[in-house]
Amino acid sequence: MRRILVIGIGAGNPDYLTVQAIDALNRVDVFFIPDKGEEKSALRHLREEILARFVGKKRYETVGVDIPRRRAAGEDYRGAVDDWHAALTSNYENLFERHLTDGKVGGFLVWGDPMLYDSTLRLMERLDVEVEVIPGITAVQALAARHGIALNHIGEPVLLTTGRKAMLGLPQGIDSVILLDGDQAFAHVPGDYDIFWGAYLGTKDEILISGHLSEVKAEIEKVRAEARQTHGWIMDTYLLRTRR
Repeated sequence: MRRILVIGIGAGNPDYLTVQAIDALNRVDVFFIPDKGEEKSALRHLREEILARFVGKKRYETVGVDIPRRRAAGEDYRGAVDDWHAALTSNYENLFERHLTDGKVGGFLVWGDPMLYDSTLRLMERLDVEVEVIPGITAVQALAARHGIALNHIGEPVLLTTGRKAMLGLPQGIDSVILLDGDQAFAHVPGDYDIFWGAYLGTKDEILISGHLSEVKAEIEKVRAEARQTHGWIMDTYLLRTRR
């Protein structure tokens, strides 16, 4: 059975890699590097920088992976995701057949942590492979660290959810961390919150804004739009903290 290492590489700063992750990098023979087009080339370059910095004398191969666009979800979000996963699975199956010969070990460098809102593990479940997972520092951890805050009130829960779900409403009185928010849900959710927002966390392009949501949401919308225009992409996350 083919062996795959799924390695969390942190939220954008190569210094976020753990010792365990660096050890795993040096056990991989073939790295599969997602290619999401020129506008997201910075994500590919970061992975290449990590390999150049942390892999020692071991020789390795990198294989580019074309990532198909997911069809517009409309009312069938899960169906759209399932179709996308099926296309990716077929792609990986072919790549593994060609490149993971003679007992070679494959590797994926996953932004943040493979266990949090990432599809790699679900895709590997569809394939006949043995998987080892190496956790990484998430954007959630990096966000709290960069703002110098604890995520939770004493003895209270924190909800992790997506922008799509947040648009449908958040539970009252519960602090929420929002990820994968393409629609800027923070500008629409009802309630009285403080926001701790961050984009490109851990990178040289990092942006941090915090304050009373009603007072800073226009600034975040403006800064976010400008950053997306400049870089061609944006990865951001934020904590909405109920004001007490």
